Amino acid sequence: MSYSREIQIEFNHCDPAGIVFYPRYFEMTNSVVENFFADVLRYPFSRITMEEGRGVPTARLEVDFRAPSRLGERLIFTLQVTRVGGASVGLRIEAAGGGILRLTADLVLVWISVEGRAEPWPDSLRQRLTDFMERSVA
Repeated sequence: MSYSREIQIEFNHCDPAGIVFYPRYFEMTNSVVENFFADVLRYPFSRITMEEGRGVPTARLEVDFRAPSRLGERLIFTLQVTRVGGASVGLRIEAAGGGILRLTADLVLVWISVEGRAEPWPDSLRQRLTDFMERSVA
């Protein structure tokens, strides 16, 4: 199973040539992750940060830029959970548009305490992540 979200490339994503400026992809991938937590896991970032005082920062990010994206195009970002660890989770995000793969990103997010230290995922959230990952393998 995967989670998908369409994002239209806007002027604010682009350099003067109308091509996505690569740091903007990081904002887009973060948006996909944030919406995945809210839509699928039913554990929005607002709850994590504002109510619980926790966080899920990105500890690792590896990206392959495959093809440029331009102003006005629509990209489909697809997220898969690749690994659920004690305090971390592995994600893979692919973005494609017009039948062309634009980027792949492998991320590791870590559940952190109020003090900013890694700690185990809450049981309910770990179960949702695991269930989602297992449905994608089946």
